[in-house]
Amino acid sequence: MNEKLVGALFLSLAASIWGGMYVVVKVVVDVVPPFELVWMRYFIAAITLLIIGFITKQIWAIAKKDWLIIFIVALIGNTISIVTQEMGTLLSSAQMGTIITATTPAFMVLFARFVLKETLTWKKCFSIVLATIGVAIIVGNGAIDSTQQLGGVYLLIAALTWAFMSVLIKKIPASYSQIVVTTYTSSIAVILLTPIVLPKLSQLNTEAMTQPSIWGGLLYLGIISTACGFLLWNKGLQLMNASSGGLFFFLQPIVGTFLGWVLLGETIGWSFWIGTVLIFVGIFLVIIEE
Repeated sequence: MNEKLVGALFLSLAASIWGGMYVVVKVVVDVVPPFELVWMRYFIAAITLLIIGFITKQIWAIAKKDWLIIFIVALIGNTISIVTQEMGTLLSSAQMGTIITATTPAFMVLFARFVLKETLTWKKCFSIVLATIGVAIIVGNGAIDSTQQLGGVYLLIAALTWAFMSVLIKKIPASYSQIVVTTYTSSIAVILLTPIVLPKLSQLNTEAMTQPSIWGGLLYLGIISTACGFLLWNKGLQLMNASSGGLFFFLQPIVGTFLGWVLLGETIGWSFWIGTVLIFVGIFLVIIEE
């Protein structure tokens, strides 16, 4: 299979997984606060990745000169972006979470242009504009409460930092296994959050956490959304340029809004389906260009 198509498949799967993640986060974050939730996600993900890494006999050595970029990726993407994402989702809705963070591809195009010197083509710009219109049509389906504005600010920070991380990940040598890189970035996120989280763990509602929806949600977020999602996203970005790859992020609002409708009772209408078509057209155009 063509390398670009494989990259597109990986990015599509990652974005779809993360679209469903917002619904799970909306349920779990009512019991487990944002910082503790992110810490648990990465703790579970790091253990999962370590097991996978040892089973597959990965080479764990990293050159000294590459540790700084790995640390920055972990700080910006794995820590700041995910914490603000969880806080934003707590203060808003699953639908709003997917919509605002779906602005990530537009930021990725800008960062890729200035950081990686990637070419900015008219087709690429048109694809992003088309998909952005699709997102706008979807979000226009429901009114956003003014009390959710702070949540929106957090989600915007999450989108900016995730876009920057997705561009910086291209600076990490492709010779390193994505299992190894993702294990290290997840572990760094755990270390960074531990001083903040440890004093608060005793305050968690342990009885509520025994509910299947909570511990099952934590396992989903740690294993599927974090470990598998990051592996797919990072590997997909290796196979495509960052600005084009970012367009697949627009699949998040489709999955997130649909599952929010099915599982949380959030309203969708014809605007959702119209917006979905525009998003898929934008993605199709960028695949053709690749």
